[in-house]
Amino acid sequence: MAENVITNNVLIALSCGTDNPNRSTRAFHLATVAQKMGKNVKIFLLDEAVYLARQGAMEHIKAATGDVADDLLAHLQAHEVPILVCTPCAKARFIKEEDLAEGFRLALATELIELSCNSAVISL
Repeated sequence: MAENVITNNVLIALSCGTDNPNRSTRAFHLATVAQKMGKNVKIFLLDEAVYLARQGAMEHIKAATGDVADDLLAHLQAHEVPILVCTPCAKARFIKEEDLAEGFRLALATELIELSCNSAVISL
């Protein structure tokens, strides 16, 4: 029988970007809530979500609820929450390390798997 394990690690995996402002903003909102609760939070962007990693990309993204992605990002950056960007996804979209906003860094799938194995995972 599987044992319930409570973890203090939260991983938000996001695969949509500017094409779905509600889900994109919600991911950063949930990461902010988790950070404020004292959780160890990381965000992993893959597929279309890697477009959010570009400097200034989140400036005009807003959810129907009124949450503003850029405000949430500023909170996460101020609290040094790591935002990982799938390296092959970024390369396929011509996004380079120097294009990334503050607090974003390229990462491989092996890191996503490691984080997933040691975290509560929210996938959007």
